[in-house]
This record gives sequence, C-alpha cells and structure tokens, in this order.
Amino acid sequence: MSQNIVAERYALALFQLAKEHNLIQKIEEELRVVRKSVSENPGFITLLTSPNLSLHEKKNILQNTFSNVSPFVAHTLQLLIDRHRQSDIVDVATAFIDLANEENGVAEATVYSTRPLTAEEAERISASFAPRVGRRSLNIENIVDSNILGGVKIRIENRIYDGSLRGKLDRLERTLIS
Repeated sequence: MSQNIVAERYALALFQLAKEHNLIQKIEEELRVVRKSVSENPGFITLLTSPNLSLHEKKNILQNTFSNVSPFVAHTLQLLIDRHRQSDIVDVATAFIDLANEENGVAEATVYSTRPLTAEEAERISASFAPRVGRRSLNIENIVDSNILGGVKIRIENRIYDGSLRGKLDRLERTLIS
C-alpha cells in the first residue's frame, strides 16, 4: 500500500464500489491511464492546484482530460478536486491498483533487460517468480537497460533478483576485494 492514508481511504471506497459492480479490472485499467498521464505531466497537478482557477474550471479540465473513464472514476476525481486533494490523484490510483493486485493474486514487477522481452519470455518469468512472492502471476513492466550487459534484473515489490552480468561482476569484484 502507499504511504498516503487519505489516498488509501479513497482507493478503498472506490475498490469496494468496483467490487460490488464487478468492474475491478476496468477501473484498474482506467486508473493506470490516469496515473500514467498525471505522472508524465507534472504541470497538470500544478494547474489543478492553481488558486487562479475555480473548482468548476478544475472539474471541467478533469472531465475533458479523462472523458472516457467510467462514472466511478470520474466521480472520484471530481471528489478529490472538491476536497482539495488534487495532489493525491496518483496515490489514489496506485493504492487502488495495489488493492486490485492483492485481490487477483498479482504482483507488480519491473524487469530490466538488454532488449525487449518477448511475450513468451515475460510469461516464463511470471510463472517462475510469481510463486516466490506468493502470487499467481506478475504484471511485468519491461525496461531496456544496456548497462546490465546481459541477463535480467527483476524487481518485485521490495525484492530484487539480480541475474544480470553487471550484478555478477559487481559481486565478483566485492568478493575479490574482501
């Protein structure tokens, strides 16, 4: 869960609504888009926190920006504006995604590799590492990083599995030095 208790409460309320209406997956996908959009555009939150705009104008900006989201997500975003919690939008989305992952037995994973993973490779990594963290599968974000030289480095929650050539060389160096 995120460190923001207020965001967790909004996310939990939205999650309970989504569960009642069997919309967890749909709302999770929408919140991933919202989180990505807001995270990649830091000026957006600055705009929404501007004292020069009225609440109505801020709500219109949100409504126009995220016009394709479900009424539950739209209402949650509007509620955050009403309560002057614009800066919590990303935290609410993250907390909801965490709740959905917990419900579905999924863990978020970041896989660093020297080239993009194929679907088959991602599936094998998921099948191999999900049981290690007590989950059914992994939601993998692949990051191409030529600095690892070869192999893969996997980050799941607060665990790191480093099978990269760079990691092995670093461990060998520490062994030789000590």
